[in-house]
Amino acid sequence: MSTRRVFRLNSLLREVISEVINKDLHHIQGKPELLTITSVEITADLSFAKVFCSTIGSAEAKTAACAVLNAIAGQISHLASRKVRMRIFPKLRFYVDEGLEKQLRICEILEKVAPHNSDMPSDMPSDTPSE
Repeated sequence: MSTRRVFRLNSLLREVISEVINKDLHHIQGKPELLTITSVEITADLSFAKVFCSTIGSAEAKTAACAVLNAIAGQISHLASRKVRMRIFPKLRFYVDEGLEKQLRICEILEKVAPHNSDMPSDMPSDTPSE
C-alpha cells in the first residue's frame, strides 16, 4: 500500500476517532474532559491501529484514561466505522503519547547545559540589518 494512502488514512482516523470520543461518547465515566488524539499508526494490512492520546494530568491519570479508552475500544470502533467507509475497520489499541513530555525534558536539559544568554557582546553580528 502506498505511504501516501496510509498517511491520509492515519490522519482521517485520527479526526474520526477524536470526534467519536469527544462528541458521541461524552457520557462515559472515567473519560477525561480534555483528551487529544495526537496520532494514529495503522498497520500495512489495515487490521490494527495504534492510537496515541494525550491528556492533562499526572502519569497515573494518563494511564487510567488509556485504560478507559481500551475498555471501550470496541464501542469507539463501531461508532467510527459508521463515519469511515472501510471494508474492515481496524482494531484499536490506545497508548499514552509521551512525545510532549520528552520534548519538554530535552528543553530543560538543554537549558541547564547551555542557558540562553541575553547579554550578547556588541562585536557579535545581530540578525537585524543595520542602516
